[in-house]
Amino acid sequence: MNLLVFRSGQRQGDVLTATGEQSQHIRDVLKGQPGEILRVGELGGLMGCATLISSEGLCQLRIESLDTPPPPKLPLTLLLAMPRPKVFRRMLQAVSSLGVERLILLNSWRVEKSYWQTPWLQPGTLEANLILGLEQACDTVLPDVLIRKRFKPFIEDELPALLTDAQGWVAHPYSDTIPHPRAVAGTPHHTVLAIGPEGGFIPYEVEKLQAVGMQGLSLGPRILKVDTAISALIGKLFL
Repeated sequence: MNLLVFRSGQRQGDVLTATGEQSQHIRDVLKGQPGEILRVGELGGLMGCATLISSEGLCQLRIESLDTPPPPKLPLTLLLAMPRPKVFRRMLQAVSSLGVERLILLNSWRVEKSYWQTPWLQPGTLEANLILGLEQACDTVLPDVLIRKRFKPFIEDELPALLTDAQGWVAHPYSDTIPHPRAVAGTPHHTVLAIGPEGGFIPYEVEKLQAVGMQGLSLGPRILKVDTAISALIGKLFL
């Protein structure tokens, strides 16, 4: 935790009370002692610093300043085929840490129906993991998260509007597009990036995506896991 992200309800005046998990991290990982300065940020708001008052029970801190805006979001909408629950939590944190502006969880032929039953999709759990990503990256603004369980209606009815004034890419291991899209496309106002499930989108899905203006994009001959592909592609597009 490089930044303690707090909700407005945790604050009374200048006194901030950490949650149980945050308090445990302060004591066990940071080895925080009263008088130490920690970085803090209000969810959706400014960042600053606070002095640790007490490290017993729920840690309390005195806010000294909140005057630093969070880093800007990447102008990126990530269309992500719903991952396996085993890796979904890790992906949420990665997407939040990387500064993705909008995440759309999408159904796909290779996405099993059971994936949508994962408890990690519960609103409270979903937000908690996104906040863990914010605390890692020193950010306070959550990405927008949308769930779309019907592939074809989303592609035909919603995606074209998202592509207005945007560059669209569909990651596909068998695409022949060069793996450096930023050098070709420049820096668009916004980017829409679609990443399929393990094994990739099926040909029908790739065709539907390309029919509304998405271009194929490959990272080369190696087949990568989805979480690796997310970081690699965002790095090539923006970093």
